Amino acid sequence: MTQDTSGPRPVPTLEMVAALAGVSRATVSRVVNDSPSVDPELAQSVRKAILALDYTPNRAARSLAKRRANAVTLIVPESTSKVFADPFFASVVQGIALYLTDTEYTLNMVISSESKPEKTRSFLLGGNVDGVLVVSHHSGDNSWTHLSGSLPMVFAGRPLVGGKESYYVDVANEQAAYEVTRLLTESGRKNVATIAGPQDMPPGLDRLAGWRTAVRGAGLGEGLMEEGDFTLASGAKAMHRLLDRGVPIDAVFAANDQMAAGAYTAIQGRGLRIPEDIAVVGFDDDSFATSVTPGLTTVHHPIVELGKKMAETLVNLIEGKPAERVTRMPTSIVIRDSV
Repeated sequence: MTQDTSGPRPVPTLEMVAALAGVSRATVSRVVNDSPSVDPELAQSVRKAILALDYTPNRAARSLAKRRANAVTLIVPESTSKVFADPFFASVVQGIALYLTDTEYTLNMVISSESKPEKTRSFLLGGNVDGVLVVSHHSGDNSWTHLSGSLPMVFAGRPLVGGKESYYVDVANEQAAYEVTRLLTESGRKNVATIAGPQDMPPGLDRLAGWRTAVRGAGLGEGLMEEGDFTLASGAKAMHRLLDRGVPIDAVFAANDQMAAGAYTAIQGRGLRIPEDIAVVGFDDDSFATSVTPGLTTVHHPIVELGKKMAETLVNLIEGKPAERVTRMPTSIVIRDSV
């Protein structure tokens, strides 16, 4: 009588892989965990054995072996009130979360300032997370740079600190600001002012540079500039200061849509018309651009996609996969009725 051998196949184990490959269990473990210390020929033998046995490493065990928390942290060094009032942050978080949905990583968020960074540093270095995403950083936010040697880190926007070794995802802020300002000059506007963003942040610096290049290139001199902090209130205050100078203004480029919406309140509050008296353009194409009347002409900033790319880059760094050090997302100009 023939013995029935059609029963369930035993689940492959690490020991079975080691026996088939002719190596130790420890060697198989190192190959499974992508250790570079294994001889390439031995590693190849182990991989062939893994394929032959259809071995699947235990995810929990791999996580422990690699000391992974399967979590990443988004750091936003801003005040809580600013974070929850600005649609930029919600869009970035949406993009990050969308990418992480299909991975093993969860997302947590830390809203922190440089005044008391010790708590944040202790949390990040305590084995709680595998990598860090940093959004809305300022030139004084140096504590995150010091952590980059200990944890994989990806910035939203070109960091002002950290040098050429930093990984970041950005848009061509200077070029986009130049193009949207040139839209004003080519429409015949002769006195083009700007409400610049904070000058301790890369977008503030780069968008100001783009505006300046456009007005100089059009032969309009230096132009008028006031600085805001990317909030609605700061845009209104900056626009009032521009109008109080008593110098002719027939157009203004605001470095983000929130400040542009603030400029609307100042312009219209003085009985001036948009765009007949003063044309206005912004940057981001967020909810503020469509909530004002007339609709705001602005630069479309693919913020959700930027968040996705940040998360993808960070996961690749954590897992030792190839990652682009600098990624630039495309922008476009959205024409509405403010020009």
